[in-house]
This record gives sequence, C-alpha cells and structure tokens, in this order.
Amino acid sequence: MEYLYILKQALMYVLVAFWCYQIGISLCALVKLKDKPYLTNKKHKFMAIIPAHNEEMVVANLIESLKNQNYDKDLYDIYVIADNCTDATAQKAKDAGAIVYERFDPAHKTKGYALQWFLKQKIAENADYDAFFVFDADNIVDKNFIVNMNKKLCQGEEVVQGYRDIKNPTDNWITAGYALFYWTMHRLYHLARYNIGLSPLLNGTGFMVKFDIVKPNGWETETLTEDIEFSLKTIIQGKKLGWATDAIVYDEQPTSFKQSWSQRSRWTVGHMQCIKRYTGELFNAVKEHKTLMNFDGFLYIIGTTPMFILTLILLVVNFAMYAQQAMTTYELFINVLNYLIPTLLLPILTAVLVMILDKKPIKPMIKGLLCYPAFMGTWVLINFKCLFKRETKWEKINHVRDIKIAEVKEVPEKI
Repeated sequence: MEYLYILKQALMYVLVAFWCYQIGISLCALVKLKDKPYLTNKKHKFMAIIPAHNEEMVVANLIESLKNQNYDKDLYDIYVIADNCTDATAQKAKDAGAIVYERFDPAHKTKGYALQWFLKQKIAENADYDAFFVFDADNIVDKNFIVNMNKKLCQGEEVVQGYRDIKNPTDNWITAGYALFYWTMHRLYHLARYNIGLSPLLNGTGFMVKFDIVKPNGWETETLTEDIEFSLKTIIQGKKLGWATDAIVYDEQPTSFKQSWSQRSRWTVGHMQCIKRYTGELFNAVKEHKTLMNFDGFLYIIGTTPMFILTLILLVVNFAMYAQQAMTTYELFINVLNYLIPTLLLPILTAVLVMILDKKPIKPMIKGLLCYPAFMGTWVLINFKCLFKRETKWEKINHVRDIKIAEVKEVPEKI
C-alpha cells in the first residue's frame, strides 16, 4: 500500500506540473506584442495547392474565393490535385479556373502522398514560386488571406499557420464541438506560443510554406497526421513556425457522429505514430538546441497519449487504494472529480473566455457549449479505444454543403 501511495503522489506531481506549465503558457494569449518588422517588402509569388478526392460538390467554391483575393492575380496560381477521383472533381476545378493535376495511386491516398507527388514535379521544374499554401477542398478563404500571408513572408516567417475557422459551427453539437475546440486551441495554444517566441503547429489546412523549405526532397511525411509531423520535423531542426490570426480560412466540419469518430480516431492514431517516430528526435533536439521552444515541442508530443496513460494509471491507483480501504468513498469521489471537471467542464469556461476575447457571438453557440462535455467525453473514449485498436486506413469525410464565402461572415442561429 505504501508503494501505491508513493506512485499516486508521483503521478499527481507530474500531471500537476505539466498542466501548470500549459496554463502558464496559455496566459500569454493575453499578451499583445508589437508587429514584427519587415525584412523585405515585396509581393511574393505563390502556389495555392488543393489536394482533392471526390470533392465535386465543394471545390469550385474554394477556387472562387481564391480567385477573389485582394492580391495581384498574376502573382499566384491555383492548383488542384485530383487525387484518385472517380467523380467530376477534375472537370469542376478546370471549369472554375484552376490548373488540374490528376493522380491515380489507389495504394497511397492521403494528403501527404498527394503533396509529395505534386511538389516533386514543381521542384524538378524549378518552378518560379516563393511559397505555397495548402487547402482542403471544402475550404473557403477570406479575401485578405494572401495579403496577410505575404506580410508574414516579408517578416521572415517560413512556415505559417493561418486561422482555421469553421463554416458550419451551429449545424449540430458535433460541429459546435469542433468549433469550440479549434477556437480554444487557436487562442490558448497557437497564439499564446507565438506571442512569446515558442512554436505553434500546423493545423491541417490553410497554411503557408516557403518553397525553399521543401527543396530538394519535397513533402516527406509518413504518418496519418502529416501536418503535425511536418511541424515536429521543423521544430527538431530548431525552427519555429509562425501564426497568422488575420489569414482566415473556413473549414467544413462533419455533422455525422460516425464520420467524426472516424476522423478523430485517425488523428489520434497519427499522433501515436508521431510519438513513436519523433519522441527520441525531439528529446535530442532539446539537448542540441537548448531552447524553450524545443522543450515545448517535446512536451507537446508527450502531452498527448503519454499523459493520457499516466492519468488512467492514476485513476486505477485511486480505485486500487479504495479497494484496499486506504481511501474513503468521499476521497475517491473527489479524486475522480479532479479528473472529470478539468476534462469535461473546464473546457466550457475556457471556450466562453476565448469567444469573449475574440468577439465571437455566444448566443448562437449556447446549445453547443452545453453539449461540449459530450464532444470532449467522446474524444476521451477515442483515445482509450486507440490504445488497443488503431485503424490506419484513410477514410474520406464527405463534404456536401454548398457554402460560399459570403455565407460565413456571421454565425447563424441554428443547432
């Protein structure tokens, strides 16, 4: 019993220290710093790259929003990678004004493979671009996206994540959960770190990469979460990523619980693949570069599945002590609440705080806020399930909402 008590205390100290660090960094989201100076002042030339698999319903809306950018039309090209498509995606994209590359490789369907295939060709051509953007086909882009990303490139940023907002936050409790999660992460994780010189992470879509960064080898990723993997590889090299709150891209979230479960399971498995592949390299990068930025990157990777496992062990230890009558029912109840409240209820308060800070309307999201514990709770179940069963097969998320850029400026009262 003495050993259980020592283990319990040790686990509590580790978890408390970890979360105190995270809370301390999150508070830096309240810091307002001066804008970075320009290192150069020019209009750069860009590629907008859209990997698309059977996206005939939505891809034209993204292309339209890109064509309507407040940026010199001669300084960016729109490319669609019609990836293993069996529908009219390629034709729809051509009709909308994009340059289309068709790719057929049924054994390798993920975005990472499509990007590698396309970028290797552009590198071989020595294409005349300064940087590229990556979008999902269901996205639509704010008219000032390229202007604001060009500003970041002029300031010396080489890999920059834009602000990933939500097209359909009030469709149901699932899309509301995604919206609240992303809004919270944007403010309390990405912006907070960017403010104090740490590194945010790429977030799947709406990001910019300086073309020279991927030369000569292209987009080399091998996990299901190519965005996180590319971020970690950049941090390992001692380079921090940038963050652009005013470069906004709108993303459609799945309304089906089955699709959401599948998508979040894939993300969780991808994180586990990154843990296996990059934890050692991140630790060595901390020793090599000796910066808080590298240490923070290392904490990110061990703060996913490893911290979840430590939390589960702590809960099991509490129940074991209770079974041995070394803990009262009241003490067990309090210890369980110490897990449930931060996991299920505290996110509601942090989401409300973020919405106030970012001036997002709260009234349309009230039902979503009340259902947010269910969204976070299902993510706990997904993490637990993926400890034992890990699907690595890519499954397409169907995007069928014909939402244009003019329709996402205000949050509709729906849910």
